[in-house]
Amino acid sequence: MVAYVTRRLLLLIPMAIGMVVVTFGLLLLVPGDPAAVLLGPEASPEMIQNLRQSLGLDDPWYVRLGGYFWQLLHGDMGRSIFQSAPVSEIIAGRIGATIELAVVALLLSTLIGVTLGVVAAIRQGSIVDTVSMLLAQLGVSMPVYWLGVLLAGALAGTPGWPPPSRRGAPRPAALRAAASRTAYAKGLRRNRVVVRHALRNALLPVLSVIGLRFGALLGGAVLVEMIFAWPGLGQLTFSAVSQRDLPLIQGIVLTFALIFALVNLVVDLLYAAVDPRIRLG
Repeated sequence: MVAYVTRRLLLLIPMAIGMVVVTFGLLLLVPGDPAAVLLGPEASPEMIQNLRQSLGLDDPWYVRLGGYFWQLLHGDMGRSIFQSAPVSEIIAGRIGATIELAVVALLLSTLIGVTLGVVAAIRQGSIVDTVSMLLAQLGVSMPVYWLGVLLAGALAGTPGWPPPSRRGAPRPAALRAAASRTAYAKGLRRNRVVVRHALRNALLPVLSVIGLRFGALLGGAVLVEMIFAWPGLGQLTFSAVSQRDLPLIQGIVLTFALIFALVNLVVDLLYAAVDPRIRLG
């Protein structure tokens, strides 16, 4: 187990390098000049050029990329161009809100989805099965931005509901985040058969979906946080892209990638905990 975890953690290094290179290359293709955006439309070409030189934007791409890797080796993600603060500190102040949003949404979706799935499996072909499938199809097909706007508009003036952008309130967080025949032969009760035998055997695909959904929730946080003015990394990403804040964009993308990789590692470890027949290697 220790050797497996160590290998997986070491694999994060080439993954992080690849993410930095790809993100850096894509940012080179993005139109717009951070210096011009920072100074505004009234700035003269000389002012823009001076700021570009002071920010190192005139350096060759390989010099800038090498400098960024050198900073990462020293635990430094650089400084935000527009916020004039270390990128790591800015991300640290926002990441908690995004993780809170993703975890609450994941818990709600897993609880509702697994419960409906178990009930539908027990009563296959019944009205409960049909309604469960219908709800699942609606949930998959409904765009998050459309549902978010509807919920925000419908509940904005409801008494007792705190403002959507306020953290620490469970209801807005929940809003955002909105089989064995042998066991029967042994004389076990139906509930015990379903929970201890059928459900446990069905946990592996559930864990796989949870890992994938967590990454999707992080990616969808941009839209949700913009709709509800939620102070997380999604809203920060939108601002950074709009302002061409290259160091901040690179730091956010790298953070998302590392979180997703760590979640996948945890899911793999849970495989072995749920099913001892699985060997990690």
